[in-house]
Amino acid sequence: MVVVLEARETRKGGRPKVRPPENDAGPAEREGARSPLRWALLGVLFVVMVVPIYLLVVNAFKSQQDILDNPFSIPVSGLTFAHMSAAISSPQFNVIGGYGFTLFLVVMVDVLCILLAGPAAYAIARSLKRRTQLVLLYFLAGTFIPGAAVIIPVIYVLREIGLANTVTGLVAHDVASTLPVSIFLFVGFIRTIPVDIDHAATIDGAGRYRTFWTIIFPLMRPAVVTVLILNSIGIWNDFVSPQILLSPSSGHYTVTTAIYAGISQYSTDLTKVFPNLLLAVAPVVIFFIYMQRHIISGLTVGAVKG
Repeated sequence: MVVVLEARETRKGGRPKVRPPENDAGPAEREGARSPLRWALLGVLFVVMVVPIYLLVVNAFKSQQDILDNPFSIPVSGLTFAHMSAAISSPQFNVIGGYGFTLFLVVMVDVLCILLAGPAAYAIARSLKRRTQLVLLYFLAGTFIPGAAVIIPVIYVLREIGLANTVTGLVAHDVASTLPVSIFLFVGFIRTIPVDIDHAATIDGAGRYRTFWTIIFPLMRPAVVTVLILNSIGIWNDFVSPQILLSPSSGHYTVTTAIYAGISQYSTDLTKVFPNLLLAVAPVVIFFIYMQRHIISGLTVGAVKG
């Protein structure tokens, strides 16, 4: 009967109705079938991310013996703020003292990175020459080289130019390490800005530098914010570079190197480690949670043109 009706509709000029297979599940059913697996994966990721933070927060207010006996417990009666207070007020190798120097590094590297990466990305994005694209590939090659792999050559270079064991040498190294990703993000964003804006500025008498800093750069705010956030978090958490490029004799400690300097060579006082780690991690975690929407928007803003 169904075949006869479909044949009649075909003779009348209509399209035969296609009956979906009885065993074919709809999108909602397929989505429901995948949801348990999705929730299971999200649950595993949640546990993996929350457990270290839980251990860090709980053990920062416990005694050495309580940490060793049961690190996961919450002894309400045994919690104390004495260790946290000692970490804040300690005159030697304290994390609070490293805040100022670390913030100085973050500001200096961010400013120099924007000043160098912005014009370079503008020149690359607005040029169609093959050699310019090769320059972009040269910068992108820097993203595939691990920072720890080049630290020894960097030491030799800084020693030859007289910047070994100096803050200037550390800043120069950090700026060079942040340029590849910064230029890559800036180029992708600038290419979404119409070239007609540059032509209009040229007709009005503006040069290349004035066009970039007064017209293009203000439009790059999402990309600039993303670069600043990524660079700031990376510099704040960096341990290898300041530890190797700045020896203890320099007297300068970042947040991460201050924690390492406060740990004894043969024994570890956990009542100093956990409070200092909490003080070091808390600002960057709060900063990332508050600014995460800017990171996502800045990374995807240049993905689609138009």
